[in-house]
Parts: sequence; structure tokens; C-alpha cells
Amino acid sequence: MPLEQWFKNGWLKAHQPSRNEIAGLLAIVERDLADARADGLSADWKFGIAYNAALKLCAILLHAEGYKAEKNLNHYRTIHALGEVFPERKADVHYLDACRAKRNAAEYESVGIVAPADSDELVEFICEFKPVVLEWLRKKHPELV
Repeated sequence: MPLEQWFKNGWLKAHQPSRNEIAGLLAIVERDLADARADGLSADWKFGIAYNAALKLCAILLHAEGYKAEKNLNHYRTIHALGEVFPERKADVHYLDACRAKRNAAEYESVGIVAPADSDELVEFICEFKPVVLEWLRKKHPELV
């Protein structure tokens, strides 16, 4: 379903992105990538930090297209917008949605849910996905880069 239909359904609100906003979101991605690799943090915490970086990459896609997710199901809709911008990356939507559920469990339900390999895998995903987002921005929304 196109993002325009999501907007009509009330799942998104209109948003006017700016170069400064996108730069700020990219700075958060960089900070969170560095922090997720830091020694001395639990796998749960590293995963949560990495998840935030992945969420910000998805937010960049959504914001650049002129939308923001409404408060209700914000993370869910932000992640699922990835599949509308990049239909060929639906598997990534499923992966990130599973990460969302795991992060929620680690954040709100229990300790030790995340294995170190889980946070490492998410960091690797972000390192692969970030250049894709940047290239898309340069091609589709050069005014925001």
C-alpha cells in the first residue's frame, strides 16, 4: 500500500523535511553505531542502541518522502515504510520488525534476551543499509543531503 494511502488512513502525518533534520538523524545513526560497538555494555543494551540507529535510517526514508508516523504504532509504521520505499527489501522489514519485538522484550520485560551475536548482526545490517539510504537520498532527494 503506497505511503499516500497510509496518510489517508491516518497512520502518517505530513512532514516537511529539512537538510538539518536529515543531518541530525544521520548523526544519531553514527553515534549509535559507535555506542553499539562499545565494550562493557550488555548485549541487550547494545541491541537497543543499534535498533535506534536502524529506526533512524527508516525514519530518514519516511521523512524524506514527506511523512512522519503518527504516535500510535510509531516504530512499527516507521519500519514498515521501508518496504514501501524499497519494495525489494521486504525481508529487511521482517528482520527489523523482529528486532523491534526483541528490543521491546529486552527493554520492558526481561534481562538477557539478546545474544551478543544478535547485536553484532544488527550492527552489520546497519552498516550495509546506511549506504543504501544515503545513495537513495542523493538520487531521490538531493536537496536533503
